[in-house]
Amino acid sequence: MSSVSETIVREYFELHEFLVRQQRKYIAPTKREDDDIDFFVLNPRPQARSGERPFVLTSADLPFIERAVVVVKGWHTETFGPARLANAPEILRFVQPRVFQQAVKAFGQDGPPLKILVVPALPHTESARRETVAFLRSKGVDAVLPFRTLLGDLVNQIEVNRNYQKSDLLQMIRILKNYNFFREPQLELFKARRRKQ
Repeated sequence: MSSVSETIVREYFELHEFLVRQQRKYIAPTKREDDDIDFFVLNPRPQARSGERPFVLTSADLPFIERAVVVVKGWHTETFGPARLANAPEILRFVQPRVFQQAVKAFGQDGPPLKILVVPALPHTESARRETVAFLRSKGVDAVLPFRTLLGDLVNQIEVNRNYQKSDLLQMIRILKNYNFFREPQLELFKARRRKQ
């Protein structure tokens, strides 16, 4: 499942014109998989932000990110709540100082990159959500990106009349969209449906 999740994240950043470099394409037998970051991402044309960057990112926030280290936690059946984080400290191993040594090798000395954690979902209740965000911030995570954001944006951006033959994921989304397997957003509930042939 992790390779599928990583493919989704890679395609998402590439769709938003980031340059994406994978840290490794193998898992060393002497190291745990969670020890390293998954991607270095670089925005070749970042925009200046006038306000504060939100902790929970959306696609609209990406143009303001210059560079980041990205860690993907795609379990897809769990939320990232305080209990989960307390019982699995290895999730946040990527914020340790050695990450900056790897990031300096990838990006140079122009300042530290953001540390972005891609998560299945944050808690639904406001108090648990606030507690989770506070915990992640206290550990050094700069931002989180929920999978719902990534997947929703990929589905919205893919055009049915384009051929995405260089990406199996994008081609699959295009085919599913072509056969109406994705529901339209609820605000368009009463929009006329495409006639079946």
